Amino acid sequence: MIDNHFYLAFGLTIIAGLSTGVGSLIALLAKRTNTKFLCASLGFSAGVMLYVSFMELIPIANNELTISLGDKIGTLYLILAFFGGMGLIMLIDFLIPESTNPHELQGIEDLMKPEQRQKSLQRTGTFVALSLVIHNFPEGMATFSSAFSSNISIAIPITIAIAIHNIPEGIAVSVPIFHATGNKKKAFWLSFLSGLAEPLGALVGYFFLMRIWSPLVNGIVMASVAGIMVFISLDELLPTAEKYGKHHISIAGLVIGMIIMALSLFLFI
Repeated sequence: MIDNHFYLAFGLTIIAGLSTGVGSLIALLAKRTNTKFLCASLGFSAGVMLYVSFMELIPIANNELTISLGDKIGTLYLILAFFGGMGLIMLIDFLIPESTNPHELQGIEDLMKPEQRQKSLQRTGTFVALSLVIHNFPEGMATFSSAFSSNISIAIPITIAIAIHNIPEGIAVSVPIFHATGNKKKAFWLSFLSGLAEPLGALVGYFFLMRIWSPLVNGIVMASVAGIMVFISLDELLPTAEKYGKHHISIAGLVIGMIIMALSLFLFI
């Protein structure tokens, strides 16, 4: 039987996934990228993900795994699950061409250059949308699992961080399609719907894992989620902020994200 905890976790996953639509709206309404705000937001998201991964998810996973398997074997499972989560996202990035990879982000003005306004843009935008679906599927499982297995003080900040992370990806989908077709509605809806891969991933993860859920499985999932979030932070969020030359702003956002996450966890002890 599905309980209220499921509905909360699933609802948060939907919010995170559909934030691609926010990115799409920004792209279709704005003429230039607000690089300072983007850098601060991406840094904030990275700070939340890194702090919660190392200070909350990994300790939870370590506790569950060592109780279930003993100190030595439990620690080994923790290491394998953590780097397994990293490896999953790394493999997806490796298999998808850079030109259509939604994690290879560009500014709005870069995507609107005259030389890029051609029929191939629609094909590019469509492939980016498909790539985003592939990326968001495991991210949806990670978001849902962290929300389902943790308390609200962890679940909400993670949802906010993933949502911020998804906004620039919505830009990467909608701008090429809009400039290929001239249809803002089509560009928005394709971007918006590509975010549905996250709640879909959440459903698959839930109905697959619920039959075998145990402290051991919970520990493996938490360690894997931590690995996924650390990789996203180091491979995508911080490098993207650096690309716009706003180093100190992105680091300030990162520190603020960590502080807010720390206070959030402290207040709910």
